[in-house]
Amino acid sequence: MKIKLLVSLAGAQNAFNAGDEHDWDDEDAIRLIDAGFAVPVSETKIERAVATPAAERRKRDVASSDGNDASN
Repeated sequence: MKIKLLVSLAGAQNAFNAGDEHDWDDEDAIRLIDAGFAVPVSETKIERAVATPAAERRKRDVASSDGNDASN
C-alpha cells in the first residue's frame, strides 16, 4: 500500500521525511495510518483547483447623520 508520511520516521536501516510517499506492506501501512503518522495515497492522482480568496472589503466607520452617537 502506498502511503504519505505526516511525520519523520527513522529506524536502524532507513530514515523517512515527513511528506515522503513510499510503498509499505499493508499491515505496517495500516498501523501507521491508524497511529496518525501517515495517510493513504490513492492510485489515481486528483487535481484540485484552489480558489483565490476575494480581496477583503471593509465598511467605513461613519457617524450617524441624526446626531445619535452611541458613545455619548
